[in-house]
Amino acid sequence: MVKTEIRCIHCGSKEIVKYGKQANGTPRCKCKTCGKTFQAEYISNGALPETKKMIIKMSLNGSGVRDISRVLEVDKNTVVDVLKKQKASYNSKSNL
Repeated sequence: MVKTEIRCIHCGSKEIVKYGKQANGTPRCKCKTCGKTFQAEYISNGALPETKKMIIKMSLNGSGVRDISRVLEVDKNTVVDVLKKQKASYNSKSNL
């Protein structure tokens, strides 16, 4: 049996505890250091944090929604959702 070391995707800490399961059965984890939760494994490409960063980068470089969707192999609705959340995050920070 091989054990894999899970690190927090947000802060990189090794202090992780089990935190239940998703509806599809994949386990969730919680970081003791930063308190954020995340999935231990991702099934779809659209849920990966790296994919979300790439969506934002490609958008800033002038790529359209359909182009991003095609290149990253995610649904166009995923691209739109990520961009909307980024815009909401940006707007809330600029109002401070």
